[in-house]
Amino acid sequence: MIELDVALGERSYPIHIGSGTLQQASCWRAAIRGRHALILSNTTVAPLYLDRVISGLDGLVHSTLILEDGEQYKTFENAARVLDALARLGANRDATLIALGGGVIGDLGGFAAACWMRGIDFVQMPTTLLAMVDSSVGGKTGVNLAAGKNLVGAFHQPRAVVIDTSTLATLPEREFLAGLAEVIKYGAIGDAAFFAWLEKHAQALLAREPDALEAAIAASCRHKAGVVARDERELGERALLNFGHTFGHAIEVEAGYGEILHGEAVAIGMQLAARLSSRLGLADAADADRLHALLMRFNLPTRIPPDLDASRLLERMRLDKKSVSGQLRLILWRGTGKAEIVAGVAETLIKEVLANG
Repeated sequence: MIELDVALGERSYPIHIGSGTLQQASCWRAAIRGRHALILSNTTVAPLYLDRVISGLDGLVHSTLILEDGEQYKTFENAARVLDALARLGANRDATLIALGGGVIGDLGGFAAACWMRGIDFVQMPTTLLAMVDSSVGGKTGVNLAAGKNLVGAFHQPRAVVIDTSTLATLPEREFLAGLAEVIKYGAIGDAAFFAWLEKHAQALLAREPDALEAAIAASCRHKAGVVARDERELGERALLNFGHTFGHAIEVEAGYGEILHGEAVAIGMQLAARLSSRLGLADAADADRLHALLMRFNLPTRIPPDLDASRLLERMRLDKKSVSGQLRLILWRGTGKAEIVAGVAETLIKEVLANG
């Protein structure tokens, strides 16, 4: 098992990475401090892995809430269902919410945990590659609105992150590939050597070879843990983790939640950010070509669906949380491994990139 730490002083927490960690309660049971636990999961994950978690809860008062599976269910209405479940459980301020599932379950569960009695403990148990390398680490929680993705939420750090790599064996191919987009992101924004490693080990990753997967997940989590420790509230460096996301979130929402997976939208968004960087003279066109080649190698989309309108996408982007005083701030790059925050890009140029995307 690989063990990492997110260093946040008194709120520091471990990340456990390995095969079979869900059944190894000895590595995560200590994160549950009270006598109440609510397991939140979905209709896809619960039949496969819920029993593994329940077996580690002996001696606790616990219950389970199962939601429908999909981005379209990350809503206020379902957050209210989680809060009602905590009430029925009789959960006190020392209760723990366990989020067993992908990013939707983790974000929604974390948001409910942040709200219940102004904040209770929660444990992330991600079962998708995307959640393992991104949303489960760092304490961002939230729900979606029709107007945009994750516009309502809170920073609320978990007590532990338990990554069981064996769950990836049952992950559908499309979901698995979408998770690889977030893995690529870490190389693109700050680790050129990791980007090169991904190019070299692409075939092993696509074959889901355990050693390659574990190495990629650990590298991604290590990178994110370091960034979160230095900038928990996204006042500076952490914004770089949103490379491709301003474009990607707009695409995801405009297409309709669930039509384009988050990782797929991020893949397109990263390519758009790379092209815009080239147009601005920040990076060589060869860097965008190299990113395009790796995305294609991982069977990820790189172009906006033709039925999405550039003007509508730009309108969505204006609601991005990184905007300041009505001005878009984009995460662009100066080539592989060199991302930066760029403000003041002319909207006419952004729209051109969208229209040709």
